[in-house]
Amino acid sequence: MTQEQCTHRNNVQSSEKPQVYKVGIYGWRKRCLYFFVLLLMILILINLALTIWILKVMNFTIDGMGNLRITEKGLKLEGYSEFLQPLYAKEIQSKPGRPLFLQSSRNVSVNIVGSNNQLLTQLVTGSSGFKAQGKMFEVKSTSGKLLFSADEQEVVVGAERLRVMGAEGAVFSKSVETPHVRAEPFKELRLESPTRSLLMEAPKGIQILAEAGDIQAICRNELRLESKDGEISLDARRIRLMRLPEGKASTSSSSSGTRQTVYEVCVCPNGRLFLSQAGTGSTCQISNNVCL
Repeated sequence: MTQEQCTHRNNVQSSEKPQVYKVGIYGWRKRCLYFFVLLLMILILINLALTIWILKVMNFTIDGMGNLRITEKGLKLEGYSEFLQPLYAKEIQSKPGRPLFLQSSRNVSVNIVGSNNQLLTQLVTGSSGFKAQGKMFEVKSTSGKLLFSADEQEVVVGAERLRVMGAEGAVFSKSVETPHVRAEPFKELRLESPTRSLLMEAPKGIQILAEAGDIQAICRNELRLESKDGEISLDARRIRLMRLPEGKASTSSSSSGTRQTVYEVCVCPNGRLFLSQAGTGSTCQISNNVCL
C-alpha cells in the first residue's frame, strides 16, 4: 500500500463518529424496578413498626415477656395468668405476704402419681364439692399438733373439744368410745336412740352429773341399772318413785276408821317395787299380792 492510500484511509476513519454502547436498564423496566424497591422499603418500614408495636404491647424485656420474668430461682409471674394446657412445676409459691389464688371455671385437680403412672393421691375441688383421695388425711395446727386424722382404720379428732352445730346432733350407727361427753354451757345434753336400745358401759364405772339441772332417763320398755361387783348409789336430798303399785293387805290385818298416809317401799323377789301400808311392823309379806 502506498503512502497516499494510508493517508486517505486514516482521514476517512477520523471523519466517522465513534460508536457508544449503553449498559443498564432504561425505560419502563427502570421505572418498575424503582417501584418495587420503593414497595419493599415500605413493607420493611411497616414490618419494623409492627415488630416494635408487638414488643411494646407484649412488654418484651431482657428478663422476660409481659408478666413473666426469668430469674435465678425460676420463672416469676406477676398478676393474673391463664394456662390453657397442663402446668408442670416443682414448686408454686406466691410473693411473701401475698395470697395464692387458683381459679378455674370447672375444677382444680392436684394428682400425685407413682413411677408406673398409678394414682397415689388426688385432690379435687369443683362445683360439686371438695374431694380428697389417699391412704391418710391429716390436719395439723401451726404448732404441729394433730387436729384431725383419718385412714382406713380409724378417725382421730385431736382437738380439745368436738362441737356439733347441727340441730339433730350427731348420729352414730355403731359404737362410740369417749371418756367424756359434755354439753355446752347452759345447753342440755341428750342421748337418744329412736328405734333401738341405748347402752352405756364402762369397766370402772359410769358417772352421770348435772350440776345445774335435772337428769331424765326415759324409755319405752325397760330401764336397767346394773352393777356386777359394786353398788348403785342414788345420792340426793329427795328420791321420788312415781306411780308405784300399792299392795292390799288382808281384811283381818287391815285397820279401819283411819286413813292410811304412811307407806313403806317393798321389793318382790323378782325385783319389783310396790307400796305397802306402814304398821308397827313390816307389812310387805302381808301385802305381797303385787308380786303374784
